Amino acid sequence: MIGYVTLGVVDFDQGVAFYDALMGILGQPRYYFSAEYGWASWGTETAPRLFICKPFDGQPASVGNGTMVSLNAASRAQVDAIHAAAMANGGHDEGGPGIREHYGPTFYAAYFRDPTGNKLNAVYNGPG
Repeated sequence: MIGYVTLGVVDFDQGVAFYDALMGILGQPRYYFSAEYGWASWGTETAPRLFICKPFDGQPASVGNGTMVSLNAASRAQVDAIHAAAMANGGHDEGGPGIREHYGPTFYAAYFRDPTGNKLNAVYNGPG
């Protein structure tokens, strides 16, 4: 259903470093990169991709209230690693790794923002 998601960034180089760290943990290669145009993406041709960019309109990137991108993790340990990488690469904590009972007894997630302020989470919904 989803082809790709695009997030605006204020500092393109910082955004690339941030998402390289997270996507590396998920095993998602950098798919596209253009320093000239300020665009980069991760994923594959046949799966949804995540793009970052400097907005086309030339205005500063801003975040949407209530907007969040969820990254599927393969395990609780991978959720932990993604959150740690986010914190180590300029991210901001929005709720550390743990079970979120209100979503179900196995819903393990961590919430964070990228250096621009875009909200993301990493989630694993399965046995410990």
